Amino acid sequence: MSAATITDSAAPAEAVGPLIRGLATLRLLTDAGGRQSLGDLARASGLARSTVDRVATTLERMGYLRLGGRYAVLTPRLMELGNSYLAAIRLPELLGPHAERLADLLDESVSIAVPDRDGVRFVHQTTRRRALSVTFRIGDLLPAERTAPGPLFAADWSEEDWRRWRERRAADPEGFTFRAVPPRTPGRGEHLEDRTAEARRRGWALDDQFIEPGLVALAVPVRDLTGRQVCAVSVVSHTSRHTAESLREEILPRLRETVAIMEHELAQAPSARPQAAAGIADWTAGAKQERGPEFVESLARGLSVLTAFGEGRAELPLSAIAEATGLPRATARRALITLEHLGYIAAQGASFRPTPQVLALGYPPLSRLTLAQIAQPHLADLVDEVSDSASLAVLTGDDIQYTARVASGRIMSVDITVGTRLPAYATAMGRVLLAGLPAEERSARLAHAALQPLTRHTVTSRAELASLLERVGREGHALVDEELEEGLRSIGVPVHDRDGQVVAAVNVALHTGRRTTAECRTVVLPALRTAAARIEADLHTAGRYARIPAV
Repeated sequence: MSAATITDSAAPAEAVGPLIRGLATLRLLTDAGGRQSLGDLARASGLARSTVDRVATTLERMGYLRLGGRYAVLTPRLMELGNSYLAAIRLPELLGPHAERLADLLDESVSIAVPDRDGVRFVHQTTRRRALSVTFRIGDLLPAERTAPGPLFAADWSEEDWRRWRERRAADPEGFTFRAVPPRTPGRGEHLEDRTAEARRRGWALDDQFIEPGLVALAVPVRDLTGRQVCAVSVVSHTSRHTAESLREEILPRLRETVAIMEHELAQAPSARPQAAAGIADWTAGAKQERGPEFVESLARGLSVLTAFGEGRAELPLSAIAEATGLPRATARRALITLEHLGYIAAQGASFRPTPQVLALGYPPLSRLTLAQIAQPHLADLVDEVSDSASLAVLTGDDIQYTARVASGRIMSVDITVGTRLPAYATAMGRVLLAGLPAEERSARLAHAALQPLTRHTVTSRAELASLLERVGREGHALVDEELEEGLRSIGVPVHDRDGQVVAAVNVALHTGRRTTAECRTVVLPALRTAAARIEADLHTAGRYARIPAV
């Protein structure tokens, strides 16, 4: 991406320059996998380093990236922009469960994709857990000619659309602009025009190893009551399991059955209740006063326009966008002009709607984060605050398994590595996780657990443990004092998912000489709860439409 691209001399006179530069920076970070040095960002964009620093400072204050040393790293909170688009189109919410059932039935990956200019962008993905797995990330953009949904969408292209496609192919024959797929094999023709004619006639389309050798896919369009294609559902497999022909013979009937159910779901779905976006005008003014010239208020306000959309707010007039964000109409209008010019917003009469391109703002790399990766920076902040080691763990059978950890810099510290398993009953995180289970399951685990005295302090009475777990559930934390190891004290709190279920625990572990049990509760516990709340906030944003693995 060049300076000319970011400066964008073709932009309308009313376009917001800082918003253009901020969006370009986010795209560069996305293309770099979510992490890049500020110097490399300046070189890749052609912008002055001081400009990149101001953009990064603004995005950091918004919570969209973290600045560590010389690197900028995208954060899960950035996914709120893509979530607004996904909530607006409602396809993952309405059709995702049917895609998941089909994936379970076929034991194959199932994707939902929407058209994005001359490309195909994924909005839902259900994968199979096997050694050789076929998957794309939510938000990934693929060239239409190398996919199964592409010919289906191309059937609706205008002559102008076809002209732009041919120009893009001529300018980039290898397809380097599509970073989610390997470059195109020279000399191999995908014959998009012929495949589009077949797709129009048959009502389905195949991808026979156009993405890369070994990958095959079959796609069927999903239409609304007017007959308009709203998306396509594709079953993706590997040639070790299916050929293109066996996909057509064995999978097509079941895929069509699922699509029929999806179309009925769309037709019968009640209108979504509008959910207002939070106003941001007062917040940006406060941030500007706090950070001074390093905070680019016009960038923050421009990005906030994308969050005005969502469930029940798929299309909005200017007045509604200004009201939702708290921005003056003139400010919101300039932001919309900029976003429309760049392709993130489409105008329909007097209304505006977000486009699939919003997902290009960090969603592909962030949608693949694990819970451990989400937690890691918050654990690091916690260790900086309390100067003791902090960890994240999940329940595995009767044990806890450490999935993320940040050690303190002390000479004498708790030495545990990621992957370590310890008995749940004798650890603070284990008790938090056990307390979060349904009562019947908790009782069953206690009844079968092998309770061994690991130290002279270890509680091994099932009745006493049951009472302790009830207390942990009420108080929201557990403190274990020398029960796992002499001299070791630990305090833990739960991490909840979007549904309120306990999915992990966070702890601080220290030597008994460091703090008393009372100090653990008065000094460490508040910081621990703050860290857990921040992990939960990121998890809830990242997990709204993407599956976040625990490890």
